[in-house]
Amino acid sequence: MSKFIFITGGVVSSLGKGLGSAALGALLQARGYSVRLCKLDPYLNVDPGTMSPFQHGEVFVTDDGAETDLDLGHYERFTGVHAKQADNITTGRIYQNVLEKERRGDYLGATVQVIPHVTNEIKDFVLEKDGSADFILCEIGGTVGDIESLPFLESIRQVGNELGRDRVLYIHTTLLPYIPAAGELKTKPTQHSVKELMSVGIRPRILLCRSDREIPEDEIRKIGLFCNIDEEKVIPALDVSTIYEVPLSYHKAGLDTQVLDCFGMNDGAEPDLSVWENIVSRIKDPEGEVTIAVVGKYTNLADAYKSLNEALIHGGIANNTKVNIKFVEASVFDTDNPNDHLHGVHGILVPGGFGERGAEGKIKAAQFAREHNVPYFGICFGLQMAVLEAARNLAGIADATSTEFGEGKGTALVGLMTEWMKGNELEARRKEGDLGGTMRLGAYPATLAEGSKVAEIYGETNIEERHRHRYEVNMHYRDQLEACGLMFSGVSPDGALPEICEYKDHPWFIGVQYHPELKSKPFDPHPLFVSFIGAAIKQSRLV
Repeated sequence: MSKFIFITGGVVSSLGKGLGSAALGALLQARGYSVRLCKLDPYLNVDPGTMSPFQHGEVFVTDDGAETDLDLGHYERFTGVHAKQADNITTGRIYQNVLEKERRGDYLGATVQVIPHVTNEIKDFVLEKDGSADFILCEIGGTVGDIESLPFLESIRQVGNELGRDRVLYIHTTLLPYIPAAGELKTKPTQHSVKELMSVGIRPRILLCRSDREIPEDEIRKIGLFCNIDEEKVIPALDVSTIYEVPLSYHKAGLDTQVLDCFGMNDGAEPDLSVWENIVSRIKDPEGEVTIAVVGKYTNLADAYKSLNEALIHGGIANNTKVNIKFVEASVFDTDNPNDHLHGVHGILVPGGFGERGAEGKIKAAQFAREHNVPYFGICFGLQMAVLEAARNLAGIADATSTEFGEGKGTALVGLMTEWMKGNELEARRKEGDLGGTMRLGAYPATLAEGSKVAEIYGETNIEERHRHRYEVNMHYRDQLEACGLMFSGVSPDGALPEICEYKDHPWFIGVQYHPELKSKPFDPHPLFVSFIGAAIKQSRLV
């Protein structure tokens, strides 16, 4: 039977519940336990797939094709446990499930209500994971006190009552703000947040207190006293210079020790944290540094490219090099010379995106990288823009475009997919269909060309990577493009869909249709990012 740990948050959002959950998972693994992490999101969207990156940050995609919250990316990066569709659920999906059951008559004529029908659906989502790991860590999205969170809080309260204290633990994350005028940290917001949580019947046994400075011992005692929590279970969660220091910081503060103590499992042994110590050492004491320009369209919100940013850092860790990320809004190239923004960078990365805005700027970034021999990494949309650049400037197809930018605007080298193979089954979509969940999602295999740069990087010719896209390069133009030097070095097993393109006579120019950043981890960096940063290091010696 699994132990369940529920992580809630109060005072304000963005306190790091996801990172805290992931770090605790890593600490429990370091003690020899297996973990599984999941998240309950209180918004009414069925999933974040149709939400703007400016609203919600990136959409993390699992192997089994789920569009999920970005916190599942943190879970994977810290624990190495692959997330599944069954590890993230929203209020929207809960209500969708309940209404489908009501329409089928599953409730036998009963009046369908939040309690017990909605709460039972949430409990089923949580409890179906029982037995899949030693510890199930479940993060509750939102902030205690939000009206939309109430059904989730009621559900985990019921789980606690049913399973008992020996199997259920509540951890609450709060903020201790520093008031400069008073010159002190304030504990009252934490007190009120715990009071709010206890008003719905949940008493946390551990507090994670976020602060940008050391918390005095007397303030910790005060919090414990007023919140009815053991003093040693009031854990300072201080700001650190890198997120990969969080497991070390939380262990030093005693989080994992106190968690095991709550379950009567504390044997006094110390976890092996050498992996995290090595990662932090490489980040804090690199041998050199490089600058990578990320030419995108959501550059005002770093979380829009969360996995991408981390994968670049992972590539730096593998090369013992600091990676400075220079975000460049693609639309600036509509008026500015690319040289004004890209001169002196050691690598250019064009990430995924949707829609026409910024597309011409991304094409110009690919052209700059090709003409100036700067390492180029195109991901998803970045591959498509590199193909359009080659078509226009090398293959003589001056009006090369994508149907994503509108029908009949030019020669469509990139078009909407309506069907593709997934294993032995044909997946089909309609142009007029829903947007949510209709892309080519999840893990798909690809075959790499013998002797290609990507085959050398991967060290094999059969790979599997995660996808999230609706549009594909039309293979009808393959011969014309390859005659100009742009080689399609990776394709789907049936040869119908292009997966990778590269220039053989360029120091490092690779475009991929999938999202390799989703599988990168600090202790297991994705080989493409390791190689890309390695190429950037070589470029830095030439600049």
